[in-house]
Amino acid sequence: MKKAVNIRDVARRAGVSVATASRALNDKRVVNPETRARILTVIDELGFTPSHAARRLSLGRTLTVGVIVSFLTRPQAAERLRGIDAVLADKEFDLAIYNVESVEKRDHYLSTLTQSQRTDGLLVISLPPSAENALALRASPVPVVFIDVHVPGIAEMPRVVGDDLAGGRLAARHLLQLGHRAIGFVGDAAEDPFGFTSSRDREAGLTGELGSVGLSMRPEWMGLGEHGRYEARDLAHRILSKARRPTAIFAASDTQALGVVAAAHELGLRVPEDLSVVGYDDIEAADYVGLTTISQRLFESGRRGAEILFAQIDSRSDPAPIARLSPELVVRATTGPPKEGGP
Repeated sequence: MKKAVNIRDVARRAGVSVATASRALNDKRVVNPETRARILTVIDELGFTPSHAARRLSLGRTLTVGVIVSFLTRPQAAERLRGIDAVLADKEFDLAIYNVESVEKRDHYLSTLTQSQRTDGLLVISLPPSAENALALRASPVPVVFIDVHVPGIAEMPRVVGDDLAGGRLAARHLLQLGHRAIGFVGDAAEDPFGFTSSRDREAGLTGELGSVGLSMRPEWMGLGEHGRYEARDLAHRILSKARRPTAIFAASDTQALGVVAAAHELGLRVPEDLSVVGYDDIEAADYVGLTTISQRLFESGRRGAEILFAQIDSRSDPAPIARLSPELVVRATTGPPKEGGP
């Protein structure tokens, strides 16, 4: 059996010390360019493949980035992970994903994954930390970057943030410009154990814009419940079965908007002739079904978060970098003017 080539064999052939060969392999600039070129040539000649574990030891890093994400199966999370993975494609880092569907899991991961022997950096997606966790994360030896988290406790930490209030206003403005004055809303329950704020802020943007033109939301046109397509369908079914129904519904997510469209079809309503529907997120399915929506640039938020994290791994910056992404209206086939003579 042929003996495996190791770093000592490379150093011996190149006529350098093991330490110099290791520095050249790790792209350390202290090695003379000519010497490094000679070492890399020897590596190629011998067919040397460095051990990943040995490389971690030589660099003093885990070469692992952790991502703590809420409800991994939701399309929003998947799209953000695609953005993160696009950055890692050119890196030698492994990606470890931790799915959170309970407050206990969130607190466990946030308190254990910031230890330097576990990961070199941590991305937290759409999960507001508790006040206690936020305090500990600010003092963490491992850089932490938040994506889509809006709580005061992380105001001084690196993050990528959208503007849900502005997104809600965009949706309302679009419907108002089409001529709608009877507008409903389907979103998440007001109280949730994680402290999510997106649905509430999108609703506030909608009602604020309506208020600016002297309109208010009718309570019976408001449907709040557990996040999901089928739950949203049931909520919309109840709203649209009223004697007086809205001519348009803004949903806090594309998933919920698809539930609203399903309810309209079940009731024999045409979209957008009888009911206009606007979603939020711009997931892949939104384009497929022609859903008008508010894009919060999910892929871009993941990509920017990963870029900030790697910059923080190389050198922590003060003040902490913050990337702000503005929402964008994407008009497709589910919105149009209200039917003449409608409610």
